[in-house]
Amino acid sequence: MYQRVKEYIRRYHMLDGKDRVITGVSGGADSICLLFMLSKMSLESGFTIVAVHVHHGLRGDAADGDAAYVEDICRELGIKLRTFHEDVQGYARKKGLTLEEAGRDVRRRIFEKVLEQEKGTRIALAHHQNDNAETLVLNLCRGCGLRGLGGIAPIAGAWIHPLLCLKREEIESYLGNRGISYCTDESNLSDDYTRNRVRAHVLPYLEDQVNSQTVRHMSETMEQMRLVGEFVDQEVSRYEERCVRYGGGKAVLMEAEFRQVPDALRRFVLQEMLCRIAGRRKDIGSVHITALEELGKRQVGRQVDLPYGMRARRCYEGIEVFIRKPNGEGCLEFELSAEKGLISCKEMTEGAVCECPAEARVFERTADMVIFPENPYTKWFDYDIIENTVKIRHRRPGDYITISKEGGTQKLKQYFINEKIPGGLRDRIWLAADGQHIMWVAGYRQNQKYQITDKTRRILELKFYGGQDDGRKRQSDDFGDGGCEKD
Repeated sequence: MYQRVKEYIRRYHMLDGKDRVITGVSGGADSICLLFMLSKMSLESGFTIVAVHVHHGLRGDAADGDAAYVEDICRELGIKLRTFHEDVQGYARKKGLTLEEAGRDVRRRIFEKVLEQEKGTRIALAHHQNDNAETLVLNLCRGCGLRGLGGIAPIAGAWIHPLLCLKREEIESYLGNRGISYCTDESNLSDDYTRNRVRAHVLPYLEDQVNSQTVRHMSETMEQMRLVGEFVDQEVSRYEERCVRYGGGKAVLMEAEFRQVPDALRRFVLQEMLCRIAGRRKDIGSVHITALEELGKRQVGRQVDLPYGMRARRCYEGIEVFIRKPNGEGCLEFELSAEKGLISCKEMTEGAVCECPAEARVFERTADMVIFPENPYTKWFDYDIIENTVKIRHRRPGDYITISKEGGTQKLKQYFINEKIPGGLRDRIWLAADGQHIMWVAGYRQNQKYQITDKTRRILELKFYGGQDDGRKRQSDDFGDGGCEKD
C-alpha cells in the first residue's frame, strides 16, 4: 500500500526532494496514516515536513487528548509540530456559517499562514477515496457542473492529496497491521452533519445493495471526469479567444463567431466570459448562463442584471457584459489615490468611485514595529520605492515579478505555469502592480523587491476583501463544490 501511495505521488508530481510539506494532522486514522507515510518517504526523498494540528475548541477533554496524541507522535517521528487553538464556534457565529463550514475556513486559513511562515511549498491533506465519493454525491445532489463531477483533485496549486488512491478501510488496515493507534472524533459519527449522513448511510447502502466496489468505481469515474474537464478547459479557451472581445473593463460576445462554437461548449464559454468580467467564479451559475442565452434571442438594447454588479446588454455584434456604475460603463482596473495617508481605489478612465476589491493605507514605520501581517490577503510594502501609481488589476502582457532577494525576476506567465495555476484562473487573479512590475499576486506571492527592510520609512498596507473570494480563487468554486478540507 505504501508503494501505491508513492506511485500516486510520482504520477501527479506532488513532491520532490526540495519540498517543505505542511501536513494537516488531526490525530484521526487518515491523517496519522499520511504522516507516517510521508515521514518514511521523506527519509528516502529528502523533503521536510511541518505538521499542523488545529484544536477547534469544540470537544473539551477529547480534543485536548487528540492534541496531546499528535504531539507525542510528532515527537516520536522527529517532526516539527505547530498547534493552533481556535474558537470555531465563535467564528461560525460571527460569519453566519455552520460549524462544518467554519472549521473548514479556519483550517484553510491556518494552513496557508503556516505555508507562508515556514516557507513551505506544499500543503498535504489526508482525503481518501471515501471522502471523494462523499463529495461526488453531495455535488450531484446540490447541483454541479463538469468540475464538480471531478471531485477532489489530486493536486491543486500548493494543495496535494496523496491518499486519494486508498479507501478508508485500507488506511485503517495499514495502521492496524503496524500497531499504530489513532484518535476517533465522535462528532464524525453524528448525523448532525450532511456529509456524515452520506458517509454513514448513503455509501454503505450503495456498497451493500448495489455494488461492493461503489467507492472505487466512483473514484475511477471522477478521475476520468477531471481529464475530460482539462480537455474542455483547453477547448473553451480556444473558442473564447475567437468569439469574445475584452477591453475597457467589458466583454463583447461576437454573435457570428459564437455560432461556430459547438453546442456542448457554448455554456462553458459564456461562463468563462462572466467569470472573467466579475473577477471570480463563486455564485455564477446555470441560471445566469441561461439568462445570457435568452438575451441573445431578444432585440438590440434589452438588458439583464447579473451578480457582482454585472449587466449584460444585447448589442448589434452580440452581447456586451460590463460592470454597472452610474455612467453605465464598466471597470475592472483601479488605481490607488493617496490623500492624507489614506488610500482609495478609483476607476481608471474617469475617476468615478467604483467597487474595488481591495483597501489600502499608508503609515509611518516606527522603531518597535517588528510584527508583520500573517494574513495571506493582507501585505505590507515599502511605499517609498514604488515608482508608479499602484494599480489593482488583472494580468497584462509583459508583467513580471521579482522572486529572489538577489533581484532575480520571472515573467508572470512563467510564474503561473510553475505554480500550476489553471489557465482559466490566471486572468481572474487580482494583482497589485507598479507599472508592469507585479508587487503582489493576491493570495499567492509577494514581490521580494518591495519587502519591508530596516531602511523602510513609510509602509503601504494592501488588504483584499473576502480573502479567497476576491484574491486567490478556490478550485472548488469552479462549476460546483469541488471538494472539502481535511486535516
